[in-house]
Amino acid sequence: MTEQNESGKAFSKVMINLLKGVMYDDEDPKLWQHLLHLQARVRDYAKEIGLSLEISQEEGFAWLKSIEQQDQGEELPRLISRRQLSYPVSLLLALLRRRLAEHDATSSESRLILNIEDMVEMITTFLPSGTNEVKIVNQVESHLKKIADMGFIRFLRTDKDKIEVRRIIIVFIDAQWLNEFDGRIKEYLLAVDERVAEDG
Repeated sequence: MTEQNESGKAFSKVMINLLKGVMYDDEDPKLWQHLLHLQARVRDYAKEIGLSLEISQEEGFAWLKSIEQQDQGEELPRLISRRQLSYPVSLLLALLRRRLAEHDATSSESRLILNIEDMVEMITTFLPSGTNEVKIVNQVESHLKKIADMGFIRFLRTDKDKIEVRRIIIVFIDAQWLNEFDGRIKEYLLAVDERVAEDG
């Protein structure tokens, strides 16, 4: 195989992986090196289809995001769709982001590993008392699978009851997002308390 063919194959692999989601250096170090070597070409190609390449070399991940159209011409269709997140998924994301911030402030370990039990315990605080615990566990597992599909966490291969919080969450869940969501949590808890009072 010629050098040109090898470069073309590496470029295709990089683009396909990026279009599928977040790329991590620890998941495929060789492909990560291809990305760094070919990033100018990847940026040019991504721009042609309305995307920009974002790389965090320090944290070891890369992703594509849609370019906001500035001109008044005809807009390109969105290749990466915006997701409307449910309240439980948003709540879990907020809790995961906060837990990562606490972890970074108190631990020298770069990876944050949590048990699903930890997540159930965290989310139970925001649910009415007397909620069926088995139902909560099943729902949390379902929500975590959605979050894993989004690339923010991954289930450990050695223990499916544990998750690793991926550092890409820092990029998408920032202080402003958390502050806005705090307001929605307060509104939700107030509504729950009122509903419980009415039922009681």
